Amino acid sequence: MALKRIQKELADLQRDPPANCSAGPTDESDLYNWTASIMGPEDSPFQGGVFFLNVQFPTDYPFKPPKVSFTTRIYHPNINSNGSICLDILKDQWSPALTISKVLLSISSLLTDANPNDPLVPEIAHIYKNDRARYENTAREWTRRYAV
Repeated sequence: MALKRIQKELADLQRDPPANCSAGPTDESDLYNWTASIMGPEDSPFQGGVFFLNVQFPTDYPFKPPKVSFTTRIYHPNINSNGSICLDILKDQWSPALTISKVLLSISSLLTDANPNDPLVPEIAHIYKNDRARYENTAREWTRRYAV
């Protein structure tokens, strides 16, 4: 069942990719491991960057969420130095109705609208809440350094 669903999502993605995102198998022989990319959203400190992610589908997909992590370093309160992402739909709010396309769009919107009240990196969340200019400057610098 998982493989059929993954193949369908791949076909859908190729036919109608989500805005500023792309994804597909890292190696054609293994459809459970994908590489994805998200363009830094305009009007965000990530603008101009290209961020790569690793997507691993579990064998019981879509009943369990894919494991998604950034391989490109990024300065964000909801993404830690290992690339782990704090996003409810990748954990307890997962639903089989979601697709990898919707996941990538959610991650992209997280880049524009961080959730400092549920941070994975409390120090960055603190800066985000108390000194937004400093947060945005650091995020822009990291984007230039790691994602351009």
